[in-house]
Amino acid sequence: MRYAQVFSRMWQILFVALVFADSVTGQATAPVTHDRHTHHHNDKHPVIHDQTLIHTSRKGAELDLPTDEEMFTFIVFGDRTGGPNEGIDVLADAVADANLYEPDLVMTVGDLVNGYNDTPEWTEQMQQFKQVMDELRCPWLPVAGNHDIYWRGEGRKPKGENESNYEMHFGPLWYAFEHKNCWFIVLYSDEGDPKTGKKTFTKPESQQMSPEPLQIGSRASSPKRDAKARVPISAPPAMAGRGHGDDWDKVHRELVSRWGTVLPCLPGTSTTWFTPNRTASKVIKSRHSGRAPERGRARNRLPPSVPPSPSAESDRQPSIPVSETMDVRQITREVSQMAGALSHVMPGTDQVIEVGDDGSADAEFTISVTNPVQSEIQVEVETASADSRWAITPDHYHGNIPGGGRMSYTFRAVRPSGSLDEYARPLEVTLGIDLLTNTARYAIPSKSAIVPGSVALPMPEQPADEMVLKLNGNRGAATIDAWRVPLQDGSFTFECFVRPRAFDDRTGVMGAPGFGLWFDHGRPVCFVYADGKWFDATLPEDKTLEPGKVYHLAGVYDGRELRFYIDGKLAQATPVTGKIKLAGDPMTFGAETTPGGEVHTIQGWVDDVRISNTARYTGESFTPERRPATDEHTVLLLHMDADQHGYLYDASGHKAHAKIVSPAKIGPIKQ
Repeated sequence: MRYAQVFSRMWQILFVALVFADSVTGQATAPVTHDRHTHHHNDKHPVIHDQTLIHTSRKGAELDLPTDEEMFTFIVFGDRTGGPNEGIDVLADAVADANLYEPDLVMTVGDLVNGYNDTPEWTEQMQQFKQVMDELRCPWLPVAGNHDIYWRGEGRKPKGENESNYEMHFGPLWYAFEHKNCWFIVLYSDEGDPKTGKKTFTKPESQQMSPEPLQIGSRASSPKRDAKARVPISAPPAMAGRGHGDDWDKVHRELVSRWGTVLPCLPGTSTTWFTPNRTASKVIKSRHSGRAPERGRARNRLPPSVPPSPSAESDRQPSIPVSETMDVRQITREVSQMAGALSHVMPGTDQVIEVGDDGSADAEFTISVTNPVQSEIQVEVETASADSRWAITPDHYHGNIPGGGRMSYTFRAVRPSGSLDEYARPLEVTLGIDLLTNTARYAIPSKSAIVPGSVALPMPEQPADEMVLKLNGNRGAATIDAWRVPLQDGSFTFECFVRPRAFDDRTGVMGAPGFGLWFDHGRPVCFVYADGKWFDATLPEDKTLEPGKVYHLAGVYDGRELRFYIDGKLAQATPVTGKIKLAGDPMTFGAETTPGGEVHTIQGWVDDVRISNTARYTGESFTPERRPATDEHTVLLLHMDADQHGYLYDASGHKAHAKIVSPAKIGPIKQ
């Protein structure tokens, strides 16, 4: 998950407040759309009700205060396996995160090195690990895992494999220690087969724990039977099961018989979470702290807390992904400015994918990304489509771009013939950016864009009978992605012929990101959207049009005002200030979408839609062309002459062919 999303989620989790309002009839229900907050793992904390402890000059509802009983927090790292160049980077991020929390201590539950090698390589990885862990501001205590112990190399295998190396450089294989009247019992699960000494996690006989580790823990804690908590910690697979062996039942019985209630066991080296209940204790598996994202592994650290009066069920085990804790001291003005600049970076291409009239395509296209800031960024460019018939290779690229640099990424898109139908969808490209600074990585919200495409439709012949786009008033329209209509800032004109059979409260005619036409109870409305404001040019409320008649509607924007013409006569003019929004949602014809997302479709027909990049009409009147022609200013022209594989031919020459959305259909005007 990216930093911006995690930052938002953390604030939601930490500062959610449920507001309850008392009324005469009873208590209001909080408008929460889920019940996750009602699934509790523990009892409520004890509180102090003494209001004399609250100093105020105001009167109000009584407040509960927390008790002053002692509590502490420690952090558990999972393993860092995944190779020295991958896992070590993630481990360093986990250390940085832990230092922000400043816990009492950190435990690493197994697999400190990648291991499965000979002594020289093992020693190098050990040194790398300890060098990173030396940056912790709090004490760190290790737990041995199979990667730390298993030896692989040429020649005779050493007795105990890497046990002696581990104890020399990391610490005892098993031990117990006390902290704030809480005992930590560190167990060792890779002693090997008691008969042969063979160490492997693939055979249950090699996954047996001897009594000695438990006896050590018992002797250490026996004088402290009143200890408030005992936390067993181990590295599986002694508790893994599934053919690897499961010695936990024996361990569990021993723990309970000696100490009674025990807090949940914290094992590592796991690839899945599970929490099986075990009478007086249970197992909670941590995930890898050293897994690199390319390996598809989760990277988490587990910061449990030990409450004043713990029990087997009072565990507090939130998991926080590595690298997703932010140090607000590092978010300087410069970092904020760079993040702001990067939030506007979009993936760009000047190429257009040509799709044949049978739906087939085989084309290469290049996506370019420019880094506008002085720091290095890491980008991931992904391509996809809601139409699964596209085959795209590769499906993504990722790499780093230096400050002020630019990179291009080439993809190939293939689509089979016979696939130009109502389910056809364009290609999309998504750009993810991480801002890299000397101290942190900041994820920028991802951006998506449509890869430009064009359908190679032949120009249809003009039919003997005039054809129109017919709509039933409930659903359907003709749509075009707005980016396909080459409008620029400045003047433009949008017009069409329309015959409404009846009027609803809101009857859509034409909708675009920054302009449109619709009827308000039969009263025509022409609008533009500029700098967050709506500018309407419309008739008075008592002036409505007649259903069943054909009208020519035209909106003209000249950079200063919006003029609305009905059948060639100026109906209204409205001054407009600001920049018109010309990109975003698709254009719709025969329908109009409200800002809230509601689609209003006309009951009747629409014909001869034309959009021009000039203020085509001036003055008080003009004579509309029943079949408008294409000229140098025409950027879209839909004559509705024929349904071609679900598309309407764009006669402007810009190939912005509109898609017919059922149940809209092309039919003769006379029917």
